[in-house]
Amino acid sequence: QVHLVESGGGLVQAGGSLRLSCADSGRTFSTYAMGWFRQAPGKEREFVASISWSGSSTSYADSVKGRFTISRDNAKTAVYLQMNSLKPEDTAVYYCAADQRLVAGPAVAEYEYWGQGTQVTVSS
Repeated sequence: QVHLVESGGGLVQAGGSLRLSCADSGRTFSTYAMGWFRQAPGKEREFVASISWSGSSTSYADSVKGRFTISRDNAKTAVYLQMNSLKPEDTAVYYCAADQRLVAGPAVAEYEYWGQGTQVTVSS
């Protein structure tokens, strides 16, 4: 079983930073591609960023390019999302997801495992 647990969300002012963490409380996901998604009230869950199993390949939604950075530490079975220059439009519940494939893209359906989400609120 893969059990993903997110942490690091909270309330921050526009222009501030947060670092989200995702850890596997069960088996390791060191060989899984990982992704971050977010969902705001009334909106579809949307892709934010993904990273290959080795960490050598990353992908970002256009809306967060240059501001967010995804990384992973396979030894710790953890994945991170560093969020800088936050905007009110970034407000959402952020979800960590895992795909047993080595590389995954932006489609929600590609991911097999999901965390419970962590709330990020950016005030203006």
